[in-house]
Amino acid sequence: MALRIERDGECGVALVVLDRPTRLNAIDLETAGELASLWRELRYDESVRAVVLTGAGTRAFCTGIDRGAEVPQPPSPYAIDDPLLRIGPKANDLWKPVVAAVEGMACGGAFYLLGEAEFVVASREATFFDPHTTYGMVSAYEAIAMAQRMPFGEAARMALMGTAERVSAQRAYAIGLVSEVTEPGGAVAAALRAAAVIAGYPTDAVQGTVRAVWSAKEAARTQAMAQAPALISLGNLPPDRQAELFGARGGEPRVR
Repeated sequence: MALRIERDGECGVALVVLDRPTRLNAIDLETAGELASLWRELRYDESVRAVVLTGAGTRAFCTGIDRGAEVPQPPSPYAIDDPLLRIGPKANDLWKPVVAAVEGMACGGAFYLLGEAEFVVASREATFFDPHTTYGMVSAYEAIAMAQRMPFGEAARMALMGTAERVSAQRAYAIGLVSEVTEPGGAVAAALRAAAVIAGYPTDAVQGTVRAVWSAKEAARTQAMAQAPALISLGNLPPDRQAELFGARGGEPRVR
């Protein structure tokens, strides 16, 4: 199992941990399937009224798709098989509030998860970046998710700068991506405290509020995501060229 879940029946909060620290909590096909199944399972678990999502260890929350995962693609530029499209709670019709707790790196495909959390708590040592363009890939779904959580210029800059620049936790807080910054190692505890407060409120009112907030941006998100498959198919370099660029990574990125 690549996921670890701890349920606190007394306060109604579940802690979900991406448990692949040696792979920087990257998501392979097995983990993607586990996440989708877990979110759907939690829809029926009345003992869980709020969720905290984090990654094992302190090096990374999640670094997106595991580079070792092989995902065959259809030949049409208008279709794409993306195993990360179903890893988020909203993609699986879960409207219980989810709080993300970030320690270390959150990059690339991690934004599928952060994009579907209600809010994000981060350690001051956390960093956020999107490596797609550096390695010859279109940032489509990730950029769409972040454009709905950050000012347009900030989302565009992060998507376009690739690995050359990382957004610090303090900067992420200033632009609204992060709602609380903690001391190193404190993100999960802070997220659990917030989740426990929310879980203590009447369930129907909480889930209705979650649904109402998301309805404010669903139309724009749906339209944008419909364009993503063609943009990715047309703009991505061949996999072997991507791997070549990945293997030739340069020096340390700038953190702002």
